[in-house]
Amino acid sequence: MTTLPDRPNSALLVIDFQNDVVTAVHDREGVAANIAALVDRARAQDVDVVWVQHSDEELRRGSEGWEFVPELVRREPEPVVHKSYRDSFEDTDLEEVLAGRGIGRLYVTGAQTDACIRSTVHGAFTRGYDVFLVGDAHTTEDLTAYGAPAPAQVIAHTNFYWKGQSAPGRAAGTVTTAEVDFTG
Repeated sequence: MTTLPDRPNSALLVIDFQNDVVTAVHDREGVAANIAALVDRARAQDVDVVWVQHSDEELRRGSEGWEFVPELVRREPEPVVHKSYRDSFEDTDLEEVLAGRGIGRLYVTGAQTDACIRSTVHGAFTRGYDVFLVGDAHTTEDLTAYGAPAPAQVIAHTNFYWKGQSAPGRAAGTVTTAEVDFTG
């Protein structure tokens, strides 16, 4: 249903599940296990897994904190997209990577729910992709000291509002790890 012509394929997007990004996130082990299960399922079904890796002044490229968590191992030739903004499309080669593989449908996982996950799902949707947020495979840290709701509430609210996302010619929604159907 994507509005992108000749892009029938799906991809699993794993965003910023890096050592320093997820040190203090909600349900780290459960979310990591769900992402790992999705990565295994995608590989078994010959579906692209695209890794997104953030770097900035605090998260230095090449540092141990910048590396993906040990539970999630990227394989060659799975692409890695390097970013420095919240939206994984902004000033990256993500669009070229997806176009080159005929991908028009994304299943989004990773961290942080209230930053890079939200920015990327919106960025992808406005660019014409079908976008499904995997509701039990994204997480965030506790930012209540800054006025944000508790992490479980941030995750629940994001899942709730993305479940009702719609626009002409595109599909969107929130699914669980068990409900992910890479065949569309």
